[in-house]
Amino acid sequence: MLRAAGLLWLLLPGLAALEPLSVSLAIGVAWAITGYLSHPNFYCNYVECCPSAGHRINATALKAQLDAKLFGQHLAKDVVLRAVMGFTNNPSPKKPLTLSLHGWAGTGKNFLSQILAEHVHPAGLRSKFVHLFLATLHFPHQEQVKLYKEQLQNWIRGNVSACPHSVFIFDEMDKMHPGLIDAIKPFLDYYEQVDKVSYRKAIFIFLSNAGGDLINKAALDFWTSGKSREEIQLKDLEPLLSVGVFNNKNSGLWHSSLIDRNLIDYFVPFLPLEHKHVKMCVRAEMTARGYVVDENIVQTVADEMTFFPKEQKIYSDKGCKTVQAKLDIHEDFVLRDTKAKG
Repeated sequence: MLRAAGLLWLLLPGLAALEPLSVSLAIGVAWAITGYLSHPNFYCNYVECCPSAGHRINATALKAQLDAKLFGQHLAKDVVLRAVMGFTNNPSPKKPLTLSLHGWAGTGKNFLSQILAEHVHPAGLRSKFVHLFLATLHFPHQEQVKLYKEQLQNWIRGNVSACPHSVFIFDEMDKMHPGLIDAIKPFLDYYEQVDKVSYRKAIFIFLSNAGGDLINKAALDFWTSGKSREEIQLKDLEPLLSVGVFNNKNSGLWHSSLIDRNLIDYFVPFLPLEHKHVKMCVRAEMTARGYVVDENIVQTVADEMTFFPKEQKIYSDKGCKTVQAKLDIHEDFVLRDTKAKG
């Protein structure tokens, strides 16, 4: 605005030759244009901006997307939806939202974190305000843990300073070196500010396979006793997860101060997926590719997956992780069917 005003001042000598009414009109138009161009909404149409202080997530849209794309995870959907909406609707949260998602591969942990990121920042993982860390890629060497801690603190501090609504996703927590994640403990605690930076509007998400065996056993126990998986409640699994992960030496949260100080708001269990859920994944993938859904192909792909326990074969041992690859094998048949029905 000041730069535009300066330009206007330079033009005033030329404007002096005009009639007073013309000069007043010219100045008014110039100020109006300058005000429009400098308005944040105009700028943010072309450049990604950090959400404003009053930003709210659309709960209806988030629920609809979770219902349509995340299968067999009633607990995860319910817990995350309530946690996120409670957090974003609170104008003054006392700490950042911290979620720890647990379960076997292919059950939807990454998928849910991506959906959530997209509802905070529309560009999702491509957003400059969403930060994904892979333990084996970004923190590979045990002997450099001290350096990683310093780098991690600097990265989080700098990015939250730039955008209070930053999202940090830590994948492969079960492969992270013990003690490393404790470096971010000051940022997750109940401090109003740390070195003049507030972290209370940020979101931290941990993804881990650790605790998956505990979740699978609990789900199988419910099945064996004749109960529906939808009867499983958070209270049935969360205590097992927090204690199990804390005492698991193969977990990045082993003896972590984040658990010891109760800084993780929710341990979110992802249940093993049954045959019907795998078929839902196949249908969703076919639809996403623009194919006509052929139930014969759906059944064939689902049947090619492997299931456990060995006798009952209830749960997919890879969840929906290999559905895309399995469907690729049948692509010629699917395309032929799509063209025939098109």
